[in-house]
Amino acid sequence: MRREKANKIIDLLYETHPDAVCELDFTSTYELLVATVLSAQTTDVSVNEATKGLFAVANTPEKMIKLTPNEIRTYIKTLGLSNSKAGYVYDLSMALLERFDGEVPTSMEDLTSLSGVGRKTANVVRSVGFDIPAMAVDTHVKRLANRLGFSKTENVLIIEEDLKRQIPKYRWNLSHHLLIFHGRRVCKARQPECGNCSVQSYCKYYKTQVK
Repeated sequence: MRREKANKIIDLLYETHPDAVCELDFTSTYELLVATVLSAQTTDVSVNEATKGLFAVANTPEKMIKLTPNEIRTYIKTLGLSNSKAGYVYDLSMALLERFDGEVPTSMEDLTSLSGVGRKTANVVRSVGFDIPAMAVDTHVKRLANRLGFSKTENVLIIEEDLKRQIPKYRWNLSHHLLIFHGRRVCKARQPECGNCSVQSYCKYYKTQVK
């Protein structure tokens, strides 16, 4: 895809979703990191409900490790994989204190060395928490990247590079949110609302599967 076409798609998505931002509730990069780890395979709304109670008690690594993983789980038990996630939150909090003076690191290598933090989570923290240009690929971004012709693979690493190559760097952070919002609201996995889609004319899925 040519950059001109990529920019036009992003322009149209911005017109459609001017409110596209990270929907996780947080007041610090540490809270953002924890919330993003907890958001795996669940909704931001569910995470925000769970972290409301958790962060009232433990909103720093120092406070978090005063809880046991089982105590952390009592706050997040409504979320999927709560046992594993409670362990991740405890372990990453301990690692932040032991290796990073209690501060959330900015580098991809350091972030992905933390328990429960994969590349997608690291990219969210880098882009939202530190305003570092990054392209986080979740299920929505992956789906839209293929439907709109940015990529032709299921490999999230390749999709990330395809998007970064075609979309100008200064638009990476915004583009991630726009693709997510469009995936949630319009370009759904099942029964996408093609009739309400502002980028329908650019969509390979629409042209081959619907039209």
